[in-house]
Amino acid sequence: MISWTGAKKPIEKVALIGCGRMGRCMLEGMLAKGYSVVVYDKFPAAAESAAALGAQAVSTPKEAAAQATVVLMSLPGPIQLEEVLFGQDGLMEALTSDHVVIDTSTVDPKTTRSLSERVAQCGAAYLDCPILGRPSAAGKWMLPTGGSQEALEKVKPVLLCFAANAILVGDSGAGNALKLLNQMMFSCINAISSEVMAICDHVGIKKEVFYDTVASSTAATVSGLFREVGKCIVSDAYQSPAFTVDLLIKDTKLALQMAKDADAPSLIAGTVQMYNEVAHGQGLGGQDTSALYKVFSRHYDKLS
Repeated sequence: MISWTGAKKPIEKVALIGCGRMGRCMLEGMLAKGYSVVVYDKFPAAAESAAALGAQAVSTPKEAAAQATVVLMSLPGPIQLEEVLFGQDGLMEALTSDHVVIDTSTVDPKTTRSLSERVAQCGAAYLDCPILGRPSAAGKWMLPTGGSQEALEKVKPVLLCFAANAILVGDSGAGNALKLLNQMMFSCINAISSEVMAICDHVGIKKEVFYDTVASSTAATVSGLFREVGKCIVSDAYQSPAFTVDLLIKDTKLALQMAKDADAPSLIAGTVQMYNEVAHGQGLGGQDTSALYKVFSRHYDKLS
């Protein structure tokens, strides 16, 4: 096994693979702190938008890794990671023992460990570093990280361009395990918030009154997610999603499989996932997760 040699190498440029909503937030933060950033995105419009902000766009992941020893990936899932890392003109063709590869995507720990082992063959360090936080909270994000403490300390100045903190939570895969557990909680809080709001009118409480009263209280049930979900429901604002139903289904599916593989199958989140799938079946997959309210509302209207 080739040892990682990047601990004392200066960070002269950062590569960013994937310039979607989260990737763009990362790019803006790094540029604001004076980092030179080279970007790759398979969608020309995204790459052009990144270039307009001041990044250097290249045509392959290999070109990006050839110019920067710190490589950030912000991608939809395992298939895209496999393509970017090991496909034609992929990162692996340019990675060396000086590189640190940082994956901020939400994937399962098993996939992360496999990718990390394959990348380690060239000596590069690999960190799974998923994001706890929405795009609107960029700069305040928490990054639970799996991998090497030494590699994390090396790249932490880059990560703190767009996050409040990045902490090591375990070996490779631990960051994504923690993120998936968080997504299980997200799914359940989203569901009960949506269900309660749908029940309101049937028990003589306007949902607007319930939301305003509870959200402005010091009740232990109040969370940032309840405030966001409830606000969307009250405002009937589902078409500009902070996080879509389909993305939640994807993340929760990974979380449920992780729990099942660990012989700890979820009871509550597994049930909630069924309602998420119903929402998808009703054509709500591209809407904000708060659109789950519509599933419950239609159900109770039929019972009335």
